[in-house]
Amino acid sequence: MELRIFVEPQQGASYDDQLAVARRAEDCGYAAFFRSDHYLAMGGSDGLPGPTDSWVTLAGLARETTTIRLGTLVSAATFRHPGLLAISVAQVDRMSGGRVDFGLGAGWFEDEHAAYGIPFPPVAERFERLEEQLEIITGLWGTAIDEPYSFAGKHYSLSDAPALPKPATPQGPPIILGGKGVHKTPHLAARFADEFNVPFSPVAEVTQMYDRVADACAQAGRDPGEIVRSAALVLACGRTDDEACGRATAIGRSVEDLTENGVAGSPAQCVDKLGTYAEAGVQRVYLQVLDLSDLDHLDLVAERVVPQLALK
Repeated sequence: MELRIFVEPQQGASYDDQLAVARRAEDCGYAAFFRSDHYLAMGGSDGLPGPTDSWVTLAGLARETTTIRLGTLVSAATFRHPGLLAISVAQVDRMSGGRVDFGLGAGWFEDEHAAYGIPFPPVAERFERLEEQLEIITGLWGTAIDEPYSFAGKHYSLSDAPALPKPATPQGPPIILGGKGVHKTPHLAARFADEFNVPFSPVAEVTQMYDRVADACAQAGRDPGEIVRSAALVLACGRTDDEACGRATAIGRSVEDLTENGVAGSPAQCVDKLGTYAEAGVQRVYLQVLDLSDLDHLDLVAERVVPQLALK
């Protein structure tokens, strides 16, 4: 099982805070550093010092790290025009030497759209826009050099776009889709996804979503084994009960809740929980680290959890 670090900077983190976590994650051997794509704090947090843009941040990290993969879980299709988003992601991919994974979703947090004057259409339209964005972005990346790209859809139109820059590799960054949608989500995954992520869900719900994606792949004539299966879980690990409880409390959660619904408790408990997901077919887990100042948390999991997973 591959472990990745996932942070929520809108809750209150500067670029330097994120850089410190990304560098420590790289030093510890984690496979990737991912961040959310939000502009408004949630749950009563003041969000200080204020939000950071995901792709501006990742551009900086692309030049200040060397091996760790970078990406979003997930960018909101409501935030950016697909033509410009394709340019940004391709540029960051080149800046990183081909280390970007690209997560894209329909967008869901209505309050941040209202706060910043971003249109927030009904859910059906958001998914229509997501599908068109996926078609456009993959089309721009996949068009041969020196050939223009055009698209005429319900929500977006492009006319003779130069389809530049290209990503670092011909196939482009791996595309991550995810969520818990019953109908549209699995079919989009079957068409476009290199990875499918189920966030913050028990094993039974995770496997149910994987089964839906597999069914959609069968209908589309695609091998579901081509899609990496991943999950996201909140992390609160401690060498002692008090340390684990302290880490849960620091992020406004209880260790009992996270032991049941996240990855929490002692290193042995964390290994066992991750093992249940691995047995269910999860190949990759995004460990959501909400206290970005606690770099020892990353050290502990790298030292005491990762080696045990390798033995399972």
